[in-house]
Amino acid sequence: MWFRRDLRVSDNAALFHALKSCRQVHCVFVFDSTILDSLPRQDRRVEFIRESLVELDALLRALAGGDAGGLITCHGAAVHEIGRVALALQVQSVFANHDDEPQAAARDAAVRGALADAGIGFHTFKDQTVFERTELLTQSGKPYAVFTPYKKAWLAKVDAFYLKGYPVEKYAAGLAQRPVAMRLAVPSLQALGFEPTNLHELKLPTGASGGRELLAEFLERIDRYGEARDFPAVKGPSYLGVHLRFGTVSIRELAATAHRLSQQASAGASVWLGELIWRDFYFQVLANFPHVSDEQGHSHSFKRDYDAVKWEHGKHADTLFAAWCEGRTGYPLVDAAMAQINQSGYMHNRLRMIVASFLTKDLGIDWRRGERYFAEHLNDYELASNNGGWQWASSTGCDAQPWFRIFNPVTQSRKFDPQGRFILKYLPQLAGLPADALHAPWTASPVELLAAGIILGETYPAPVVNHDDARQRTLERYSVVRKNTA
Repeated sequence: MWFRRDLRVSDNAALFHALKSCRQVHCVFVFDSTILDSLPRQDRRVEFIRESLVELDALLRALAGGDAGGLITCHGAAVHEIGRVALALQVQSVFANHDDEPQAAARDAAVRGALADAGIGFHTFKDQTVFERTELLTQSGKPYAVFTPYKKAWLAKVDAFYLKGYPVEKYAAGLAQRPVAMRLAVPSLQALGFEPTNLHELKLPTGASGGRELLAEFLERIDRYGEARDFPAVKGPSYLGVHLRFGTVSIRELAATAHRLSQQASAGASVWLGELIWRDFYFQVLANFPHVSDEQGHSHSFKRDYDAVKWEHGKHADTLFAAWCEGRTGYPLVDAAMAQINQSGYMHNRLRMIVASFLTKDLGIDWRRGERYFAEHLNDYELASNNGGWQWASSTGCDAQPWFRIFNPVTQSRKFDPQGRFILKYLPQLAGLPADALHAPWTASPVELLAAGIILGETYPAPVVNHDDARQRTLERYSVVRKNTA
């Protein structure tokens, strides 16, 4: 069993099928150097994986009923390590769960070929989504490109069969119980070439137990999710994104819970179920429309006409992009949101939309630059949702917001952080401003700025752009799309 984005024992499709089909099952995880080598030496995701593997190793040992049966961990290129371990253990088959990201699919194709040459089978299963690939198609047999009909089809097809669990524990006797000479314990961060981060200071629980803890806490307030989820200063989201990303929770369990509660008239659960369906939607977009992101890691507009949009470039654009990355735009909600992701690896979903709109439609910078920045910094980064979210905000994607819809960052700030509580958490230097000026410091009078100890351009940035002027430039920038469509 090759663990990847499924770091749990409970309700794990590939582990279930391996235990059900095989007399003896060895469990393997590879710290893939082809992924890790390009990361900064402090990366919360690597630390999250490492901590989650320690728990997974203990759970596997407990299921095996002894001190043996834990993980075999390797550090190297997965395409080579899996074949090496499979040959050393003299196994007949390797089991894993699907991964439809282009680079992962290429890796799996190479692994499949190498294993086939050695006479070893390679079996993969659906585990990351409720519906995947071509399981849901339009009446004309094509993949969905619009969310609302996809959601309707999803809800019409989902039932107890699709949300069933995989009772791994029932077959746990098949876990390898005799010691394996090549078994390696979960290595330390330092052994992997990484350094500790602020993961524990953030109190982000890891492993399957961490996922269960967050889910239990969320279910106590899920009925209010619909109203609370848009306000970053309020505890509204589930905070389960990173656990979904690394599979320390089961999407089937979450969807089944949301579906059951929505059937019991929980409005909040219905809204949350819709968000889980969005996740499935973006996964099937990535699988069925490969031009949105290719094997080389290059992203392209879902709506190909939008590739004609001319984005800002050159030194000035680089300066604006740096101000966005570092939270120096002069728009407090945008700056606070960027401080949140830079300090914690997390960003509230409403804020993701706001900062993405600001980058593309206020600064006129290519959405792909923002997509890459999120990919580098988000704890819960996964290609399908990140690509889909950025294309939605920039109007280049399927079922995206219209290109002429442009978020006003000040209006968004006043609506979703009315008291400025979120802003002040990350920008305490603005605390002396009157309440309304928190959202637009440049509107404060000279006396108010002096009383607050703020000098625009020194103690807090002046706005890097004027929103009204930027809006007009954006309408002109996107006019090429209107011409092409006509």
